[in-house]
Amino acid sequence: MMLGFLFKKLSDKTDDMTFWEHADALRLHLIRAILAIFVLSIAAFFFKDFLFGTVIMGPAKTDFFSYRLLCRIGNYFNAPSLCIGEIPLKLINTELGGQLRWHIVLSVVAGAVVAFPYILRQLWVFIKPALKPNEIKSSRIMIFWMGLLFITGILFGYYVILPLTVVFLANYQLNSEIKNFITISSYISSATMLPLSIGLVFELPVLVFFMSKIGLLSVSFLKKNRKFAIVIVLLIAGIITPSTDMFTQLLVSFPLYALYELSIIVAKRVERKKKSEELAG
Repeated sequence: MMLGFLFKKLSDKTDDMTFWEHADALRLHLIRAILAIFVLSIAAFFFKDFLFGTVIMGPAKTDFFSYRLLCRIGNYFNAPSLCIGEIPLKLINTELGGQLRWHIVLSVVAGAVVAFPYILRQLWVFIKPALKPNEIKSSRIMIFWMGLLFITGILFGYYVILPLTVVFLANYQLNSEIKNFITISSYISSATMLPLSIGLVFELPVLVFFMSKIGLLSVSFLKKNRKFAIVIVLLIAGIITPSTDMFTQLLVSFPLYALYELSIIVAKRVERKKKSEELAG
């Protein structure tokens, strides 16, 4: 739907180009984005120790930044229980090519994350011909916010949600005789998908901005459906957090609902601008 809307605007603005010519232009930008991911993935492949040992395994170590900060807070408020003493997490590999496969997967994920600003840039270059002069500046701001919100979501997921999830699940015991030996596929998938999922969810205000711009969403609709939004936010938090404890899920839910309220403010600004343009025109 959004792609069709962009193609329509491009066709209206550039009458000399057909639909397939626009598709070819889009393909060129996609190829550039894929090449950027490919090159950065190769580069990330050679930084195995940093990528896996420092970034991915960071939340599994007691000297991780979030745990040290939590411990300082605990010492300040005389609550030593906030200091993480041990994380009983032992990773095992059960597949012959498992370690190589996850090395490649991690490299591609790292390449895609680092290339994200360039991918946004390619998207902006593609849609720029469809924009009016006054829309170009606002679109640049939107691209900036897309990148900022995505990175903010990843950092929030990595430094807040993931460490709490790792500590809770690593220490959870159904029975004292059962020992946890976690497969690398289970750990790495959680350590990568959780921050990435939150990063994507943080794009909600941008999505609402775009849908408000083309008339698919209104402020009244968003306000009227607040109660349904709360339920959806809780469901999303339950899906993207592998932990079953309510504390972690609520910790995810609060910023997601704050993003919903921010989306209402964004939609208000879009509607206000539309009305002022109609009155002026």
